[in-house]
Amino acid sequence: MKLIPQEQPGYEETISHSGHRLTPQRREVYDVLLAKRDHPTATEVFLRTKQHMPNISLATVYNCLETLVSCGLARQVNVEREATRFCANLQEHGHFVCGQCGKVHDVPLATGRHLERAFDLPAGLTVTHSEITLRGLCAACSKTPHSKLRSPHSK
Repeated sequence: MKLIPQEQPGYEETISHSGHRLTPQRREVYDVLLAKRDHPTATEVFLRTKQHMPNISLATVYNCLETLVSCGLARQVNVEREATRFCANLQEHGHFVCGQCGKVHDVPLATGRHLERAFDLPAGLTVTHSEITLRGLCAACSKTPHSKLRSPHSK
């Protein structure tokens, strides 16, 4: 049974207005990102997509993800030196990375808060993009006895 993702408004318009064709492969990759918002890597997206499109290639998934990012329908999430992950949440938010299990969670900004106002920027600087990553232990790992934070540079 295929999960029905919660689509963000404007998928078809955004793709077509960006000069890209509406292909079944792009639609499926986008649906995979929306169905389980766990910040998958391209390989994880490939494996999930392959369940519904057995003939899709990893190269096609990479191309679809690149198109979704360039159209603004998904974001790349880079955590240290790990594989790039993908996020379909387009609201302003940060990420929390568990130092034990490695899971990435969305962290919404408090209502009425704006990230660019949290810093005392020197005069003349303009923020055009920001990425905030918080690190620690997720709820599940916090309950595990002897949980240790892994080094952000270790695999």
